[in-house]
Amino acid sequence: MQPASVAQRDEHKEQLAETTQLDVARGDFHCAVIEGLSRQRKSLPPQYFYDARGSELFEDITRLPEYYQTRTEAAILSAHAAEITENIASDGVLVEFGSGSSLKTEMLLAELAPGVAYVPIDVSASALDEARARLAHRFPHIGVHPIAGTFSRVVPLPTELSARPRTGFFPGSTIGNFTPADAIALLRTFQKTLKANSSLIIGIDLKKDARQLVLAYNDSAGVTAAFNLNILARINRELGAAIDLSTFRHEAVFDPRQGRIEMHLVSAIAQDVCIGGLKFRFARGESIHTENSYKYTVADFSELASTANWTTRRVWRDDAQQFAVIELTSAVAQS
Repeated sequence: MQPASVAQRDEHKEQLAETTQLDVARGDFHCAVIEGLSRQRKSLPPQYFYDARGSELFEDITRLPEYYQTRTEAAILSAHAAEITENIASDGVLVEFGSGSSLKTEMLLAELAPGVAYVPIDVSASALDEARARLAHRFPHIGVHPIAGTFSRVVPLPTELSARPRTGFFPGSTIGNFTPADAIALLRTFQKTLKANSSLIIGIDLKKDARQLVLAYNDSAGVTAAFNLNILARINRELGAAIDLSTFRHEAVFDPRQGRIEMHLVSAIAQDVCIGGLKFRFARGESIHTENSYKYTVADFSELASTANWTTRRVWRDDAQQFAVIELTSAVAQS
């Protein structure tokens, strides 16, 4: 047998690394499911919505007439892109946390000077590859440096970018999926990734009439319900469970005390669910809490951000005051 070439060995190493990453991710998912369903009030972490099917369903959600957030934020970014990016220097780095397809980001990239680097961070390597190919064609003057990973931990940037000024981008009101305490912790993590004298451009969904909020998460076409139920389908696919999805229903409610939408999966019957040899008992009407979506006023969010040593510099809103894009600045890096 002939020895493997250097190229073959490198390919084998890459395949092994990809397999290892998949095993680690599957192990993390398994642990999160077991831990969440073992709680007195069952829950599942919302980041696990986004497998390939979940990502497709979420893209469908963003096009629904009831779901105003995506198109409203896109309109704000389109109208104010030049102003939003005016402080990003030609040697700057735009770091996007949870970049996905990077479609919204194109509005900002179109305004950036040659020499700016763009660093999209996302858990989906395929989404990063697709975005890099598209952006390299459309914006050849901007260097694209994708990083596969989670933004909930400090992310080291490539060495060649380490000394350059950084601006973070976190659109989509994703910050609302975190409890206030966890949102503060995340903002501190962003600060560590971005370093001192940085800026963060972030989207937040503003407080509004509860009926409009509930409709946005209970669309008439049932797409959000399918998105919510897909996490159970993922448990079946990846963890070898046999959950009957027809015995669970999607529910989204507004909690005025917490100022948040809550999404749940409610068991229609009393049943046992088996995952990896473990049995989880559900009473009829018992729910799995799958997601929160906190709504803020600009003043409330600015106060929360200040706890993490971020200062609100500028705010852009739509005319109907439904959504806001906020520029935060930080003069210090968290140790």
